[in-house]
Amino acid sequence: MNGPIIALTGFAGWTLLLALIMVGNRFLNSFGGKKIPLNEFSLDGDDLPGFGRRVTRAHLNCVESLPVFAAIVAAAGLSGQMQVLEGTAIYVLYARLGQSVVHMISASLPASLLRGGLFTAQVALMLYYVTQLLS
Repeated sequence: MNGPIIALTGFAGWTLLLALIMVGNRFLNSFGGKKIPLNEFSLDGDDLPGFGRRVTRAHLNCVESLPVFAAIVAAAGLSGQMQVLEGTAIYVLYARLGQSVVHMISASLPASLLRGGLFTAQVALMLYYVTQLLS
């Protein structure tokens, strides 16, 4: 399997893992914690305390970015230009993992700045891929 496919599969797997963590946290807050009914919850996690809110946002961040990265990998593959992503696509995954982990750990200003830097790295790489694929 090549690097871009590994990165894309890892990104999808991470998104699914965050979904499971989010659901587990929601379940715990329904039957313990805040006793929030499972059928009455905020989609962005605003009704949850600390970690629950942060893991929900980390998952939503993945859901927002995964389709863009998938489209880029698909475009590269379909156009026979996968070499554009080789060697660097894994850094999109690493930055995404880092962003999510930092998001789950803290919402402090330094953590937010680090998350922003990791997000910027992902966007910069994807913009680079788009410009290379279109040139």
